[in-house]
Amino acid sequence: MDEEATWNKILAEIKPQITFNNFKAWFSQTKINSVSDNLISFSVPSSFHKNQLLDRYEDLMNKAAVKTLGRDVRFELTVDSSLLKKKTEKEVPEEELFQVQGRSAPQTIRLNQRFTLENFVVGLTNNLAFAAAQAVTDNPGISYNPLFIYGPSGVGKTHLMHAIGNAMVSKNPDLKIIFASSEKFMNDFVESIKSKSNESFRHRYRSCDLLLIDDIQFISGKDSTQEEFFHTFNDLHSRNSQLVFTSDRSPNEIEKLESRLKSRFQGGLMVDVQLPDFDTRVAILKAKLSEKGESLPEEHLAAIAENVVSNTRELEGKLIQFLQIKKTNNRPPNEDEMKRVLGSIIKPKALQTLNPAQILESVTKYFNISSEEIKGPRRQKELVLPRQIAMFLIYAECKTPFEKIGEILGGRDHTTIMHGVDKVKQTLGRDREIQRMVIEIKQQLKV
Repeated sequence: MDEEATWNKILAEIKPQITFNNFKAWFSQTKINSVSDNLISFSVPSSFHKNQLLDRYEDLMNKAAVKTLGRDVRFELTVDSSLLKKKTEKEVPEEELFQVQGRSAPQTIRLNQRFTLENFVVGLTNNLAFAAAQAVTDNPGISYNPLFIYGPSGVGKTHLMHAIGNAMVSKNPDLKIIFASSEKFMNDFVESIKSKSNESFRHRYRSCDLLLIDDIQFISGKDSTQEEFFHTFNDLHSRNSQLVFTSDRSPNEIEKLESRLKSRFQGGLMVDVQLPDFDTRVAILKAKLSEKGESLPEEHLAAIAENVVSNTRELEGKLIQFLQIKKTNNRPPNEDEMKRVLGSIIKPKALQTLNPAQILESVTKYFNISSEEIKGPRRQKELVLPRQIAMFLIYAECKTPFEKIGEILGGRDHTTIMHGVDKVKQTLGRDREIQRMVIEIKQQLKV
């Protein structure tokens, strides 16, 4: 058996075990180099292809090789950019049309090109979800599958979902991606029953590389839809297709959701996105201004961020009203105009001045400890965390030097303060409970 025939037999073993589009994306552009007793060498079009094949399909390739050759072998992958094929437009049957970069599909929602990971504003309340989205695009089907993002309306869940799709399709334009609301999935399923086209429906949803379902909570109580979705989930998950869902609540809080679906959602990564804190709201406003090529004074942004705490959609709505006033009068809104847009204006937090004593008072009150305890030498666990959070907040909000913070906290060395501040900074990036504590203390301080 020659080398090419051997490789084709191995590919024939692999093909039925993954989706058509996965096979096309990762294996159709490979080229065999050599086959020896213990090594198979083949070329791929890019380093991205190489990493994906090794991360997602090395075990499958090994099993296919053993079945074909009757022995274990190693795989050596080399990059040959000449293997990249030029895309050619061709007619595709309507039932096989999907949302893929550069092509529209009548039965799916198009990905919004404006929503990317690069322009997603990251803050304390959404950084874990953002990190998870990045991990999914780096290792689809492997890192966090499924990814379940939940939180109230208007906090960026749908932005992240579109961003994942856009990032993955930019790396591999041949990926088959379906983005749909749960209502769309349900309506398509009901229509397939009416028109007796169940097989077409199943092929449509079960042959994609990335399935994005928005507002999954709306399938609750729909027994037939949940049954169909359960089998769709299982089929895609078994093929290492990436699954991403959003919801306004966690799976455990979705009433009339089947327990078997809850367990599958919980089998991946569930991450919540909370309402943005003040700093993140200001950053969002600045990002929106940058997108529009506009500007407003810092105090105007602080006023909007202080008075609008519900969601980013309302933030943008107030910003647009401010910009319209600026455009009409050729100047930023005055105080009366700001009141008409925002209602009774709360003094912007960004304009208030904090001092270390206020922060210490807020921290000790929050943790129900005394000022003497937080300044004292005792190193019990219940005192170390409050003390380090106080160090972090005094440094971050008052811009106080480490040496001065050490004096305030009972004459501690500046290296101890540096360590405490760094410890909280690092923990904030991965611990939702610490994030919650810091946010609630800052809300007490009106920071």
